[in-house]
Amino acid sequence: MWQALFRRSPAPLHPPVRGRCSEGRHVLRTERLLLYTPLIAQDVIACAAVGSDSEAQRWLGDRADNVVHDAYSREVFLSMRADDDLSRFETRDRLRLMRKIDKPSNGIAQLTAVHLADGRYAGTTTVSLASGEIGGALAPGYRRQGLGVELFRGALQFGHRHLGLAVMRAGAEPTNRASRQALTTAGFTPAAGPPRFTLGDGRTIDACWYQHQQKATSHCRGEYSSSTWRRGLGKRRADGA
Repeated sequence: MWQALFRRSPAPLHPPVRGRCSEGRHVLRTERLLLYTPLIAQDVIACAAVGSDSEAQRWLGDRADNVVHDAYSREVFLSMRADDDLSRFETRDRLRLMRKIDKPSNGIAQLTAVHLADGRYAGTTTVSLASGEIGGALAPGYRRQGLGVELFRGALQFGHRHLGLAVMRAGAEPTNRASRQALTTAGFTPAAGPPRFTLGDGRTIDACWYQHQQKATSHCRGEYSSSTWRRGLGKRRADGA
Protein backbone atom coordinates (compact mmCIF):
# COMPACT_ATOMS: atom_id res chain seq x y z
CA MET A 1 0.00 0.00 0.00
CA TRP A 2 2.61 2.53 1.09
CA GLN A 3 5.01 1.90 -1.82
CA ALA A 4 2.31 2.79 -4.33
CA LEU A 5 2.01 6.21 -2.72
CA PHE A 6 5.64 7.06 -3.35
CA ARG A 7 5.67 6.83 -7.15
CA ARG A 8 3.88 10.08 -7.92
CA SER A 9 4.92 13.61 -8.80
CA PRO A 10 5.02 16.41 -6.20
CA ALA A 11 1.64 17.87 -5.26
CA PRO A 12 0.39 21.46 -5.59
CA LEU A 13 -0.42 23.70 -2.62
CA HIS A 14 -1.74 21.75 0.32
CA PRO A 15 -4.10 21.54 2.14
CA PRO A 16 -7.05 23.40 0.54
CA VAL A 17 -7.81 26.64 2.31
CA ARG A 18 -11.01 27.44 0.45
CA GLY A 19 -13.98 25.13 0.70
CA ARG A 20 -14.46 24.67 -3.03
CA CYS A 21 -14.23 21.50 -5.07
CA SER A 22 -12.03 21.33 -8.15
CA GLU A 23 -11.15 18.73 -10.74
CA GLY A 24 -10.51 15.44 -9.03
CA ARG A 25 -10.89 16.81 -5.53
CA HIS A 26 -13.69 17.41 -3.03
CA VAL A 27 -13.62 19.90 -0.19
CA LEU A 28 -16.27 20.55 2.46
CA ARG A 29 -16.55 21.85 6.00
CA THR A 30 -18.48 21.17 9.16
CA GLU A 31 -18.48 23.42 12.22
CA ARG A 32 -15.06 22.24 13.41
CA LEU A 33 -13.65 20.13 10.58
CA LEU A 34 -12.20 20.70 7.13
CA LEU A 35 -12.67 17.57 5.03
CA TYR A 36 -10.99 17.03 1.68
CA THR A 37 -9.97 14.31 -0.75
CA PRO A 38 -6.44 13.15 0.16
CA LEU A 39 -3.95 14.57 -2.31
CA ILE A 40 -0.52 13.57 -1.05
CA ALA A 41 0.99 10.54 0.64
CA GLN A 42 1.12 12.40 3.95
CA ASP A 43 -2.70 12.61 3.95
CA VAL A 44 -3.17 8.91 3.31
CA ILE A 45 -0.75 7.76 5.98
CA ALA A 46 -2.25 10.22 8.48
CA CYS A 47 -5.72 8.85 7.68
CA ALA A 48 -4.46 5.37 8.52
CA ALA A 49 -2.76 6.60 11.68
CA VAL A 50 -5.91 8.16 13.18
CA GLY A 51 -7.55 4.76 13.55
CA SER A 52 -4.57 2.47 14.07
CA ASP A 53 -4.53 2.38 17.88
CA SER A 54 -5.93 -0.63 19.71
CA GLU A 55 -9.07 1.18 20.90
CA ALA A 56 -10.08 2.04 17.33
CA GLN A 57 -9.06 -1.31 15.86
CA ARG A 58 -11.27 -3.10 18.35
CA TRP A 59 -14.18 -1.76 16.28
CA LEU A 60 -12.64 -1.16 12.86
CA GLY A 61 -10.72 -4.40 12.33
CA ASP A 62 -8.76 -3.11 9.33
CA ARG A 63 -6.48 -5.25 7.23
CA ALA A 64 -2.94 -5.34 8.57
CA ASP A 65 -1.50 -3.45 5.58
CA ASN A 66 -3.88 -0.55 6.24
CA VAL A 67 -2.74 -0.04 9.84
CA VAL A 68 0.21 2.01 11.14
CA HIS A 69 1.42 -0.53 13.69
CA ASP A 70 4.33 1.40 15.21
CA ALA A 71 3.10 3.61 18.05
CA TYR A 72 5.91 6.15 17.57
CA SER A 73 5.08 6.57 13.87
CA ARG A 74 1.43 7.09 14.74
CA GLU A 75 2.33 9.79 17.22
CA VAL A 76 4.56 11.54 14.68
CA PHE A 77 1.77 11.78 12.11
CA LEU A 78 -0.90 12.72 14.62
CA SER A 79 1.29 15.51 16.00
CA MET A 80 1.64 17.06 12.54
CA ARG A 81 -0.37 19.87 11.06
CA ALA A 82 -1.74 19.18 7.59
CA ASP A 83 0.22 22.21 6.32
CA ASP A 84 3.44 21.13 8.08
CA ASP A 85 6.60 22.10 6.17
CA LEU A 86 7.98 18.64 7.04
CA SER A 87 11.35 20.14 8.01
CA ARG A 88 11.71 17.51 10.73
CA PHE A 89 12.12 14.83 8.05
CA GLU A 90 15.14 13.95 5.94
CA THR A 91 14.94 15.25 2.37
CA ARG A 92 14.15 11.84 0.88
CA ASP A 93 11.34 11.18 3.36
CA ARG A 94 10.00 14.70 2.94
CA LEU A 95 9.74 14.26 -0.83
CA ARG A 96 8.01 10.92 -0.36
CA LEU A 97 5.40 12.44 1.93
CA MET A 98 4.77 15.24 -0.58
CA ARG A 99 4.18 12.87 -3.47
CA LYS A 100 0.87 13.41 -5.21
CA ILE A 101 -1.40 10.34 -5.29
CA ASP A 102 -3.83 9.16 -7.93
CA LYS A 103 -7.55 8.97 -7.31
CA PRO A 104 -8.41 5.44 -6.08
CA SER A 105 -9.96 3.09 -8.61
CA ASN A 106 -11.47 0.72 -6.02
CA GLY A 107 -14.79 2.56 -5.74
CA ILE A 108 -14.06 3.93 -2.27
CA ALA A 109 -14.01 7.72 -1.87
CA GLN A 110 -12.09 9.00 1.14
CA LEU A 111 -11.93 12.31 2.97
CA THR A 112 -9.19 13.50 5.30
CA ALA A 113 -10.54 15.44 8.29
CA VAL A 114 -8.47 18.29 9.72
CA HIS A 115 -9.46 20.19 12.85
CA LEU A 116 -10.02 23.81 11.88
CA ALA A 117 -8.83 25.20 15.21
CA ASP A 118 -5.36 23.62 15.23
CA GLY A 119 -4.83 22.29 11.70
CA ARG A 120 -4.02 18.75 12.88
CA TYR A 121 -5.28 15.50 11.43
CA ALA A 122 -8.43 14.66 13.36
CA GLY A 123 -10.04 11.82 11.43
CA THR A 124 -11.11 10.27 8.16
CA THR A 125 -14.28 9.01 6.52
CA THR A 126 -14.91 6.77 3.52
CA VAL A 127 -17.89 6.25 1.23
CA SER A 128 -18.49 3.28 -1.08
CA LEU A 129 -19.63 4.52 -4.48
CA ALA A 130 -21.42 1.23 -5.15
CA SER A 131 -23.38 0.76 -1.91
CA GLY A 132 -23.26 4.17 -0.22
CA GLU A 133 -21.82 2.52 2.90
CA ILE A 134 -19.70 4.81 5.04
CA GLY A 135 -16.93 4.28 7.56
CA GLY A 136 -14.92 6.59 9.71
CA ALA A 137 -12.45 7.07 12.54
CA LEU A 138 -11.24 9.85 14.81
CA ALA A 139 -7.74 10.31 16.16
CA PRO A 140 -7.39 9.57 19.89
CA GLY A 141 -7.10 13.23 20.85
CA TYR A 142 -10.38 14.15 19.14
CA ARG A 143 -12.68 11.47 20.51
CA ARG A 144 -15.51 12.07 23.01
CA GLN A 145 -15.97 15.66 21.86
CA GLY A 146 -18.97 15.22 19.57
CA LEU A 147 -16.79 15.21 16.46
CA GLY A 148 -18.08 11.79 15.43
CA VAL A 149 -21.43 13.43 14.70
CA GLU A 150 -19.72 16.05 12.54
CA LEU A 151 -17.69 13.38 10.76
CA PHE A 152 -20.82 11.40 9.88
CA ARG A 153 -22.70 14.54 8.85
CA GLY A 154 -19.75 15.37 6.64
CA ALA A 155 -19.98 11.89 5.12
CA LEU A 156 -23.68 12.45 4.41
CA GLN A 157 -22.99 15.77 2.75
CA PHE A 158 -20.19 14.17 0.76
CA GLY A 159 -22.35 11.29 -0.42
CA HIS A 160 -25.59 13.12 -1.19
CA ARG A 161 -24.31 16.45 -2.49
CA HIS A 162 -20.92 15.60 -3.95
CA LEU A 163 -21.12 11.97 -5.06
CA GLY A 164 -24.78 11.91 -6.08
CA LEU A 165 -25.86 9.03 -3.81
CA ALA A 166 -29.50 8.93 -2.71
CA VAL A 167 -29.07 6.32 0.03
CA MET A 168 -26.24 6.19 2.56
CA ARG A 169 -25.70 3.22 4.88
CA ALA A 170 -23.59 2.51 7.94
CA GLY A 171 -23.00 -0.51 10.14
CA ALA A 172 -21.94 -0.70 13.77
CA GLU A 173 -21.37 -3.35 16.37
CA PRO A 174 -24.35 -3.36 18.79
CA THR A 175 -22.08 -2.77 21.80
CA ASN A 176 -20.40 0.25 20.16
CA ARG A 177 -22.69 2.79 21.77
CA ALA A 178 -20.57 5.82 20.86
CA SER A 179 -20.71 5.05 17.15
CA ARG A 180 -24.41 4.23 17.21
CA GLN A 181 -25.24 7.43 19.09
CA ALA A 182 -23.16 9.49 16.67
CA LEU A 183 -24.93 7.92 13.69
CA THR A 184 -28.42 8.59 15.02
CA THR A 185 -27.53 12.14 16.06
CA ALA A 186 -26.13 12.74 12.57
CA GLY A 187 -29.50 11.75 11.11
CA PHE A 188 -29.23 8.03 10.34
CA THR A 189 -32.18 5.79 11.17
CA PRO A 190 -32.22 2.01 11.88
CA ALA A 191 -32.36 -0.19 8.78
CA ALA A 192 -32.36 -3.83 7.78
CA GLY A 193 -29.05 -5.53 7.16
CA PRO A 194 -27.08 -8.74 7.70
CA PRO A 195 -26.80 -9.64 11.41
CA ARG A 196 -23.14 -10.62 11.05
CA PHE A 197 -20.31 -8.81 9.28
CA THR A 198 -16.72 -9.84 8.51
CA LEU A 199 -14.09 -7.18 9.14
CA GLY A 200 -10.94 -6.67 7.11
CA ASP A 201 -8.82 -8.51 9.67
CA GLY A 202 -11.03 -11.60 9.36
CA ARG A 203 -13.05 -11.20 12.55
CA THR A 204 -16.79 -11.77 12.23
CA ILE A 205 -18.90 -9.54 14.47
CA ASP A 206 -22.54 -8.83 15.25
CA ALA A 207 -23.84 -5.85 13.31
CA CYS A 208 -26.72 -3.39 13.32
CA TRP A 209 -27.44 -1.12 10.38
CA TYR A 210 -28.50 2.45 9.71
CA GLN A 211 -29.37 4.43 6.63
CA HIS A 212 -30.04 7.98 5.48
CA GLN A 213 -32.05 8.73 2.38
CA GLN A 214 -32.17 12.04 0.57
CA LYS A 215 -32.65 13.22 -2.97
CA ALA A 216 -29.25 13.36 -4.63
CA THR A 217 -28.50 16.93 -5.70
CA SER A 218 -24.89 16.76 -6.84
CA HIS A 219 -23.64 19.79 -8.74
CA CYS A 220 -20.10 19.28 -7.55
CA ARG A 221 -17.20 20.26 -9.80
CA GLY A 222 -15.03 17.44 -8.53
CA GLU A 223 -14.87 14.79 -11.20
CA TYR A 224 -14.67 11.84 -8.77
CA SER A 225 -18.35 11.01 -8.32
CA SER A 226 -20.50 7.90 -8.13
CA SER A 227 -21.69 8.22 -11.71
CA THR A 228 -18.23 8.76 -13.21
CA TRP A 229 -16.85 5.79 -11.26
CA ARG A 230 -19.67 3.53 -12.46
CA ARG A 231 -19.12 4.63 -16.06
CA GLY A 232 -15.41 3.93 -15.70
CA LEU A 233 -16.13 0.52 -14.15
CA GLY A 234 -18.47 -0.33 -17.02
CA LYS A 235 -15.81 0.63 -19.55
CA ARG A 236 -13.18 -1.49 -17.79
CA ARG A 237 -15.54 -4.46 -17.82
CA ALA A 238 -16.32 -3.95 -21.49
CA ASP A 239 -12.62 -3.80 -22.24
CA GLY A 240 -12.06 -7.00 -20.25
CA ALA A 241 -10.14 -5.27 -17.47
